[in-house]
Amino acid sequence: MATLRRFYVQNIEKETILTGDEFSHAKNVLRLTEGDEIVLLDGSGKEYDALIRRVGKNEMQCSVLGERLSDKECRTRVRLMIGALKGDKTELVVQKATELGVSEIGVFVSRFCSAYMNENKMERLRKVAREAAKQCLRATVPTVEYYNGFEEALASCKDYKNKLFACEFANASDISLSDIEGSCALVIGSEGGFSEEEFSLARANGFAGITLGKRILRAETAAIAMTAAVMFVLGEWQ
Repeated sequence: MATLRRFYVQNIEKETILTGDEFSHAKNVLRLTEGDEIVLLDGSGKEYDALIRRVGKNEMQCSVLGERLSDKECRTRVRLMIGALKGDKTELVVQKATELGVSEIGVFVSRFCSAYMNENKMERLRKVAREAAKQCLRATVPTVEYYNGFEEALASCKDYKNKLFACEFANASDISLSDIEGSCALVIGSEGGFSEEEFSLARANGFAGITLGKRILRAETAAIAMTAAVMFVLGEWQ
């Protein structure tokens, strides 16, 4: 049986109206019509089975048939902080991090960061997260936030049990990834990496330095690989 198509809406009621981009995708791309079954999502962690009752010019009326709690979400909160990357590399990181199950994503500017962000780019990243969440059958979408200051970005991770800072010039890891348990905040730099001062600031904010092996990884590779490694250690691949 083919997987039912999934659509995000802000509010789900017994009779829910699909509009905007989700409606356009359902009607014009997927060619869905009256009588087709779909799954509606509101970001709460629940999935709502629904039936398309009517397709209009600008909206689609759907009747909710039932609901259930999704079993695709991670048991442990993981927050990924990534320095803004050039081109579409930040989009790649957001997409893969969403597939791997992170709950929150932060994009920040640091000393050696040469990329820039604006509201249009941030909205694009949020759309990438929504589409990735649907593709991997998640019922929630990670929040995607922007931090113009590095210290503010670090402070946003204060409530996490484990705070890990990937540093390319660290001689050894302060802790072993295999020993972590509980919520995790991961910080990865941009293409330019971090300065010694930024590393010291991170340690002052409770972050442990982590090395990612003997080779220098591209920023997007490091972000995806570290997220995958942490998810494995936390038991999310079982």
